[in-house]
Amino acid sequence: MDLTSAGIAAVDFSPFFISMKASVLATFFVFFAGVAAARWSLRLPRRISGVIDGVFTLPMVLPPTVVGFGLLLLLGAQSPVGQFLTSIGHRIVFSFSATVLAAGVVAFPMMYRTARGAFEQVDNNLISAARTLGHGEWTIFWKVYMPLAWPGVAAGTILAFARALGEFGATLMLAGNIPGRTQTMPIAVFAQVEAGHTEQALLWVIIIVIIAFAAVFLMNFLTMRKSHFRKGDDGV
Repeated sequence: MDLTSAGIAAVDFSPFFISMKASVLATFFVFFAGVAAARWSLRLPRRISGVIDGVFTLPMVLPPTVVGFGLLLLLGAQSPVGQFLTSIGHRIVFSFSATVLAAGVVAFPMMYRTARGAFEQVDNNLISAARTLGHGEWTIFWKVYMPLAWPGVAAGTILAFARALGEFGATLMLAGNIPGRTQTMPIAVFAQVEAGHTEQALLWVIIIVIIAFAAVFLMNFLTMRKSHFRKGDDGV
């Protein structure tokens, strides 16, 4: 396989920009939704929290095509939600918005689970001390929870971005494969292989691997930095 300069120049790079834009937007929304959901679920009674946790984690264990089919049933033209959106002149299915939504739904559990784990590691004695000093829950969240849990939350954000970037099944089901509009890099790989253009498919694979490796490297860096700070706090 020869990735010549002429062959690369002939490649439509719109899947790269669509993937990056959709992943960034999905990660932005998922960050706030995941952090809020993680904090809220921890404040619920244990039995209810377990059920909610299962619901929030479900997209991570279901096949992406199942997630995409569920979104299609929820937002399709025949559904109440889809009909309402159509009546106000906004259609989700087979649009760029569908690309962002599909990526966000499958990335949400990564953000939620990591943020919840980070919050669970916060020393409850510090929370009790802050309450004793008269601080409200909102202040405690931003002044105690988030600074202490930030390395884990940041790692979850990176994982969510990587998951959104690699999403294929749900995106294909909900947004389709529309070049220049909804065709992301993973879908481009599938389309190029199906068309017999192995060289172009390989190019997209290389780009995805490079971005994914950079994300994993950054996550490991944050994890090692967190471990270093903990050892410093322990006097090791």
